[in-house]
Amino acid sequence: MTSESPDMRASDAERERVAETLREAVAEGRLEMDEFEQRLDATFKARTHGELVPLVRDLPAPGGVVQPVTGAVAQRKGSSAGWAARIGGTPTSSGAFAFWGGFHRKGRWTVGPKFTAFAMWGGGEIDLREANFAEREVVIRCFTIMGGMQVTVPPDLNVQVSGLGIMGGFGEHSKLDDEPDPAPDAPRVKITGFALMGGVGVEFKRSKAEKRRLQEQERLRLQKPDSGDGRKELG
Repeated sequence: MTSESPDMRASDAERERVAETLREAVAEGRLEMDEFEQRLDATFKARTHGELVPLVRDLPAPGGVVQPVTGAVAQRKGSSAGWAARIGGTPTSSGAFAFWGGFHRKGRWTVGPKFTAFAMWGGGEIDLREANFAEREVVIRCFTIMGGMQVTVPPDLNVQVSGLGIMGGFGEHSKLDDEPDPAPDAPRVKITGFALMGGVGVEFKRSKAEKRRLQEQERLRLQKPDSGDGRKELG
């Protein structure tokens, strides 16, 4: 199969595929915002296939697999992009403990099928927004005595909260204006346990990278569409 000529006119669909790849890259930290804006501007000004290729040559296509400009664009829904790739592997942590102190599990870590956290006269943070999951079914048990724990989860994760608060609190909350439905292919996480004279809070919250991606997506949506040759429509 012969490759497309670099002099071939770029289509709107090609420009949008490149823009999607750039949005993924800035969300994952592969591009700085200023470089992202420069490449994005060049994308919508590009007239030929050859002008588009260098803009994404050093970047993986959405979904993490390097692909040419042509081809289907992987769709994201909230933070669920790549859920299948985030299930499986060896757990990096199966528990946490704090006594007169604190603990945290956040960033890119792998949650075991059962994770137990305990805090007494202390506190802890469990952040699942960038985490991987050893199995699709996960149970997180949180126990605190005169202490507190915060569990932060992405909006589209399948989460069930069933803890007990005794002279304290055990519950979930969200400050999101729009809450997506749980993704059907996301792990199912059950958060349980008890809080005695303390509290366990489960908060639905987007990561900074996800917020940047959504903001850029909204900005592009508000832009005027390009004409067929890549130039801005006038009037």
